[in-house]
Amino acid sequence: MGQQRIEIDKEFPFPVSDLFNHLSEHENLSALFAPAKVRRVKEGDVEPNGVGSVRRLSLPLTPAFEETVTEFERDRRIAYRITKGSPLRDHHGVMVFSETAGGSRLHYTIVFKGKLPLIAAVIKPVLDRAIRKGLNDLRL
Repeated sequence: MGQQRIEIDKEFPFPVSDLFNHLSEHENLSALFAPAKVRRVKEGDVEPNGVGSVRRLSLPLTPAFEETVTEFERDRRIAYRITKGSPLRDHHGVMVFSETAGGSRLHYTIVFKGKLPLIAAVIKPVLDRAIRKGLNDLRL
């Protein structure tokens, strides 16, 4: 099946370091991926939420899956991929952080395919909506 893409570009009224620190903390991602619960199950090689860290996402009525951080550049970039479970494949997420005149900007891209026909097309709007809502509601 075809590759799906979610792309979000959003500005925030707080410093880039605050935004990065909040979104790099695995457990804080529960608000973005609601109703998923997110928890770190393995610390990273250098930083707890850095490269090599693993988070488990649990959703109601579905098996949990894991994501592994593959890139971590403080206040600049976080990349990750699904490494265990999930009906998705070739999943890759990238968060790019930058400063703006009034605060910070997040450019968030997720690409993925489904393991089964049509599954990615069904998941895309649900995931896109949840992330946008979580980012809109974000308070630091």
